[in-house]
Amino acid sequence: MRIVASSDWRDGLAFETPVLVSEVSPGEDARCFVCGADSAPVPRTELWAVKHRHPKNHSGYVRFYCLAHRPAPPRITPTVDPRRTTGERRAAPRRSTPAVERPSVLCPDCFVEVPATGVCGICGNTVVA
Repeated sequence: MRIVASSDWRDGLAFETPVLVSEVSPGEDARCFVCGADSAPVPRTELWAVKHRHPKNHSGYVRFYCLAHRPAPPRITPTVDPRRTTGERRAAPRRSTPAVERPSVLCPDCFVEVPATGVCGICGNTVVA
């Protein structure tokens, strides 16, 4: 059995951006999420739908808000590269010289690599590099 997420009007909403409910979903009057269930229903032309992110559901969730409780849309801040604003160039960091690796030495009897001590760990022969 394959489980597939269904698609509806909520998929077309952008995250954290208020949209009039009357433009995205027709229907009866609804209540503001912040005002609560005891408040009087508000016409959809006066309610704002906001799609919020959810940590476990990638589709998020939608809540309705009245004008008084509507969250502010996110501010788009331009990303500025700090290196471009200063106008000065920095020198590249110096690279250290690579360490010279010791060539691997094989034991002539066992054909295994001998450690830096020069003594074969299997047969005990001393091998000079």
